[in-house]
Amino acid sequence: MEMSQEDFEACIDDALDLIPRALSEAIDNVAIQVADEPSEDQPPTLLGLYEGVPLTSRDSHWGFVPPDVITIFSGPLTRMCASRAQLVEQITITVIHEVAHHFGISDERLHALGWG
Repeated sequence: MEMSQEDFEACIDDALDLIPRALSEAIDNVAIQVADEPSEDQPPTLLGLYEGVPLTSRDSHWGFVPPDVITIFSGPLTRMCASRAQLVEQITITVIHEVAHHFGISDERLHALGWG
């Protein structure tokens, strides 16, 4: 499936609207960005990436730091989805997966919960 960067970003907006309010309100200091593809040292099928310090690893002195970053990779996502609806659903799953890392939840636990 092919789409413009603008259309892909609109899909991200739609996906973010589907995230439960309680979850989105608990997110602290996180920016979401879009990249075309994962870097060469990452799997080419990587859909998203969380970079930052999970809330569970922060102490009372945490502050005045740049935001954590969730990167959503448009290339792998658009290649695996056949429709806009499927893309929005997969972006939602990807964002929730990466936000879970922000809360300190491991990949192993996410897979056990069905969010792998």
